[in-house]
Amino acid sequence: MSGGGLLVAGTTSDAGKSVVTAGICRWLVRQGVKVAPFKAQNMSLNSFVTREGAEIGRAQAMQAQACRIEPTALMNPVLLKPGGDRTSQVVLMGRPVGEMSARGYHGGRQEALLGTVLDCLAELRGTYDAVICEGAGSPAEINLRRTDIVNMGIARNAGLPVLVVGDIDRGGVFASFFGTVALLGPEDQALVAGFLVNKFRGDVSLLEPGLEMLHGLTGRRTYGVLPFRHGLGIDEEDGLRISLRGTVRESSTAPPVGEDVLRVAVCAIPLMSNFTDVDALAAEPGVVVRFVDRAEELADADLVVIPGTRGTVQALEWLRERGLADALVRRAAEQRPILGVCGGFQILGEHIDDEVESRRGSVDGLGVLPLRVRFAHEKTLTRPVGEALGERVEGYEIHHGVAQLTGGEAFLDGCRVGRTWGTHWHGSLESDGFRRAFLREVAAAAGRRFVPAADTSFAALREEQLDRLGDLIEQHADTDALWRLIESGAPQGLPFIPPGAPA
Repeated sequence: MSGGGLLVAGTTSDAGKSVVTAGICRWLVRQGVKVAPFKAQNMSLNSFVTREGAEIGRAQAMQAQACRIEPTALMNPVLLKPGGDRTSQVVLMGRPVGEMSARGYHGGRQEALLGTVLDCLAELRGTYDAVICEGAGSPAEINLRRTDIVNMGIARNAGLPVLVVGDIDRGGVFASFFGTVALLGPEDQALVAGFLVNKFRGDVSLLEPGLEMLHGLTGRRTYGVLPFRHGLGIDEEDGLRISLRGTVRESSTAPPVGEDVLRVAVCAIPLMSNFTDVDALAAEPGVVVRFVDRAEELADADLVVIPGTRGTVQALEWLRERGLADALVRRAAEQRPILGVCGGFQILGEHIDDEVESRRGSVDGLGVLPLRVRFAHEKTLTRPVGEALGERVEGYEIHHGVAQLTGGEAFLDGCRVGRTWGTHWHGSLESDGFRRAFLREVAAAAGRRFVPAADTSFAALREEQLDRLGDLIEQHADTDALWRLIESGAPQGLPFIPPGAPA
């Protein structure tokens, strides 16, 4: 017998689908329900490697943690990794199967994957009491509905009730809720059970008349109003759309342990991937993390991070165009701390040979670290464990570039020269002992009287965040009604709202 299910859709991208899905998962698991997350198709540059070596979206890995289970490829069978405005790498069941244009993908390939997606969902529903699915973008993308496999396409084929999330902080949430339903065909509308308001500030009683009017207009109820909370936007999905210019990663509210703060500047390079690596730094009391795109913004930084990217050569050109490349070379010569991760590590090397990602051939790197990089067609997907700075470190690798080291001091399968470190390992800073040792070195090199907190646990902080999401659902949603949806499906007799989907 298949377990229950629910599709969490949204009025827009970034409406809060990922965190609402995680919150529902954490609420359910605390009730003793065996639950799993699912997203049929994810477009994201923030990805993760499962224990079996499959690449999936980080949001689904985070949701699996909310469920207190190991993430698997079944939870995100299709991952699209943008390589620009028009093409993406297609990752199927955790393995890359090629590059494809948006037109080519939506022109037939996407629809052909529906069977695989439904098989994965069926396997999860046969194993778990409930599967909480996340949609993508909006279910009312009328130009894409015919080939849709992630919103109403999967809801209709799997008989899933749909909860539509709207971000009221952006404004226009009532029009968005109504319009989302009214642009769906009759069969799709029959599955849309109701709405969930996200990021509300103020007195809920002032909102209630609007919710009653929405019910009168659509025949659908609102299942909860979640208040605005800072610091819950964990593991964002889309590194291509999100503009990080000037963004400051939210830090711990605890005061610095030492006399100084530590300033970290992250180069906001094109096609930035796994920028969630710096979240562990931001979790440290007294560490301020910001994203920058100007050379002068590196001047007061105690540490500069060059993160991963889906376009190493493109990012290198961007750094040169903006004067950041020269600033980084000067910084390295001055023995001021730099950390390059994955693509950022490759950029710091002497030479790049790329006939795979950019197809630019031979390109000179910044020449700061003694390595040469050759891009292979096969992608490296591993979960390494090692030691650095006297501490145990865990990480994960996702890259086509193969590094040949010609010198330097060993560092997490990469190398170190002076105060410049480079590694292919994502997630290494989540290892608490290593992060503290690394920050002590950075502080000493920068002349800062910064002291890392002795008791900061990134894993515990992540658990606290997931519990806060579960609390939001438990305290501000009608959980009895949500469970009825999950167990029994959408209510019968929901009215059709014209005009419906265009022919």
